[in-house]
Formats: sequence, structure tokens, C-alpha cells
Amino acid sequence: MKVKKPELLAPAGNLAKMKTAFTFGADAVYFGIPNFSLRVRINQFDEKSILEAAKYCRKKRKKFYITLNIYAHNEHLKKLPKHLKFVKEIAPDAIIISDPGVLQVVKKELPDTPIHISTQANVTNVEAVKFWQAQGAERIILAREVTLKEVREIKKEVPGMELECFVHGAMCMSYSGRCILSKWMTNRSANLGDCSQPCRWKYKTVSKRIEVVDDKDRFNIKIEEDQHGTYLFNSYDMCLIEHVAELIEGGIDSVKIEGRAKSVFYVGVVSRAYRKVINAYYEGENEYQKEIELAKKELYKLANRGYGKGFLLGEDPDHLFNDSAVAASWEFAGICEDQESSNMRRVFIHNRLRTEDEIEIITPNEVISVKALNIKNNKKEEIDSAHGGKNEFFLVEFNKEIKGPFLLRVKI
Repeated sequence: MKVKKPELLAPAGNLAKMKTAFTFGADAVYFGIPNFSLRVRINQFDEKSILEAAKYCRKKRKKFYITLNIYAHNEHLKKLPKHLKFVKEIAPDAIIISDPGVLQVVKKELPDTPIHISTQANVTNVEAVKFWQAQGAERIILAREVTLKEVREIKKEVPGMELECFVHGAMCMSYSGRCILSKWMTNRSANLGDCSQPCRWKYKTVSKRIEVVDDKDRFNIKIEEDQHGTYLFNSYDMCLIEHVAELIEGGIDSVKIEGRAKSVFYVGVVSRAYRKVINAYYEGENEYQKEIELAKKELYKLANRGYGKGFLLGEDPDHLFNDSAVAASWEFAGICEDQESSNMRRVFIHNRLRTEDEIEIITPNEVISVKALNIKNNKKEEIDSAHGGKNEFFLVEFNKEIKGPFLLRVKI
């Protein structure tokens, strides 16, 4: 007998990403209130757009969760009651919290709003789950360090608590003293009081990798640089697409995609991949395995840092300090949000589209290879190529009829 289908929870860095997440299969989204979310600098929501988002979710009968997951200082707590009046107005399905102080204020101001405990609270054991349950929490977003074995144990011991876990996206290295460098480099866990303080060691950069006599190559750290800066410590991206069944059977109630700062293309492709695999699990083993292989192909077409399973399968982490930054073979070109069905579609271009490009259209149900027969600007003048960045739409005539909304990518 199959267990209850888990919620698919996607990131929403702005309205467009939220709508795309729902179009491509998400059941719920999470987004932040400005100044109280861990994505302060890249949060594109303001109160006006949040009101619009809440209205849209209600219309679509989808859930949304508000992130109030900063570690607050006194100055934040003084401002929080005012923000909570706005939160009460939009009536989210839950508030995501990590700080006990914030929790106290929320319980006082919004006693009827469900509370989800953020992964930032680092919940890794049964007793911690029981503690937060006693504080009124309805769901725990488990720490990324929790293994599948521990998930099963927690669900068995606290069956009344909803459990959520990350299944895809970036792996955080540390928060303040919650560092994993020591565990990785010396097998001494800072989180168990045995820190070797590698953050205070002397490091030097070199032009190429150093050969280190070490069977796990723990100290061979590659420095990467792009237009945004230099990355000393870098990790694989988490990808648990092959382990959806184990998570469902282990008692996970919600599978979560990381990436409020990622593109609308990322949100759509990843949401679609996990939606199809989750659905396939309930259709039988053959269909499930088939969709896993298709999903993996799609996920590897995205830019990524290499994929790993994190801590899911045990103590030897499958994600740290290895070669990364896998170049994407396809580039996001544009998006069409309308519900029309025709060869000529209105497309918002994000990068570049040319008639000679090899193009794939991604709909919620299928991936279609197409050709662009001609491209017109918003003045209906025929052009050779369309370029993004101006928030303009272009009319693109394809060689096939395309139904409904879609994402568009081109071969690099």
C-alpha cells in the first residue's frame, strides 16, 4: 500500500518564479518578508507584490509559507510586531522560524498561525523534534545533515509531527559556530565539541592544484573564480531525485527545493522533474525508474556544481570540496506565460534567441524540439535575433503548435 503523497515545496524569489513553480507542479511555495528573511539582499518581494502573491495562491488553491527565519537581534524584535500585522493580513498557511525569540513574538501576535521550524534551527534528533513540538510547531524542516535512517527514527518516535527536507539545491557550509570544515578536514566535529579550528589555519592560493598524499584528498581545495568573485570553499549541489521513494516511505511530508535566488528557469525545470518523479512513484516501479532517468537528464542540462546526495545515506558526506561547476549544455532563452495554443507565441526573452538556434520547449508535460521560423519585435518588425534584458516580449513563430505556458532553452 502506497503512503500519502508528499507536498512539493518550491522557492519563490518573486512573482514570476512563484507562478512558474505552480505551473510546473509545485503544491506550495515559500517566500520572505523583507528584512526578516535569510534572503534579504535578493528578495524581490515587497508588501504590494506579496499581497498579489497571496491572492494568486488562494485563487489557485495553493499553499504559501512566509519565511521569518533570521537570527534576530533586539532591533529586529522591536520591528517585528508591525510586520506581523501585515502577515496576519495575508494569512499564510504557515510561518517558517528558526529563532526562539521570533517564535515567542509570533505566538503572541499570531497565535492561530501554524509554525514551521526552519532548517536553520539545525534539528537533527528526536528530542529536538519533541522540544519544538512542545513549543507549538506543526512541522520541522530537518537539518541537511540528517540521514535517511534518522528520518525514519524521528517519524516513528514523533508520528504527529510533519517532516520536511531539502531534496535539491545548494548545500550551506556553516552558520556562525555551526561549521562542518573541521569534520571534513580532520574528522573532528565542531558540532560535537571537538573542533580543530581549521578556520584559523594558514592558507595560501596557488595557480594550480597541489598534489596531496591523502586517500580522501581532503586538503586539495580548488579555487574557482567568475565575474562575481572568488570561491574558496565550494560544494556539490544536493540532488536526491533517485531517492524520492525512500524519502516518501521514510515519512517525509514535504520535499523542498532550495533556490529563491535562482532563475525562473531553474525553478520550473527542477519543480517539473520532482513533480513527475513523485507522481510516477504511485504508478509503479517501471514508471518510477523511467521518470528518474528522464529527470536526471533534465537536471544535468541546468548549470550546476556537480550533484551529490549530501548526508542522506550516512556519515561520509557526498558533497564537499570536490571539482565542481559543471557547465550547462543548454541556456535559458525565454518564457511564455499565456495559455494560448498556436505556432505564433508571445515570448519574454531572457538571454538570446536566433532562428538558427537548436531549441527545446519545456511544458509541464513534455519537452519538444522546435525551430523558430521567424522572430518579430513588439512593433511586429521581423528580426534575426531577440535579446533579453529590456523586459520586452517578442513574437516567435515555431514550426509546431505549442499549447499553454512553456520555458524555452537553446543549445549552447
